[in-house]
Amino acid sequence: MTTLNIALVAHDRKKEEMIQFTIAYEHILKKHQLFATGTTGTRIMENTNLTLHRFMSGPLGGDQQIGAMVAENKMDLIIFFRDPLMAQPHEPDIIALLRLCDVYGIPIATNMASGELLVKAVENGDFAWRNMYHQEEK
Repeated sequence: MTTLNIALVAHDRKKEEMIQFTIAYEHILKKHQLFATGTTGTRIMENTNLTLHRFMSGPLGGDQQIGAMVAENKMDLIIFFRDPLMAQPHEPDIIALLRLCDVYGIPIATNMASGELLVKAVENGDFAWRNMYHQEEK
């Protein structure tokens, strides 16, 4: 199967959950190209052996950078642990990212439960349908 482009994003109060998630699924994630927003990416690299491309922090444009990859069909999956109980200063950017995922049919997990389902689907090869997009790039 083709290597997938996977974005990892977590709001401040969800960063520890993301660390635990990436530790638990490191054996799956390490086989793919990983991207993350600033602080989340730093925390993941400090706590795992994963390497990833770090974008800017979410409030400084990182969500929009990931959104640009979605719009260019260069992102296969987003795992975004959102904090629904805390107002975010960049809420319009978050809503725009969710909208782009809906427009372009990119799977997005917004909590640990849906993240686990999607990463298990990756492990099982259920993302093979994304291969056609990767072949178009060549």
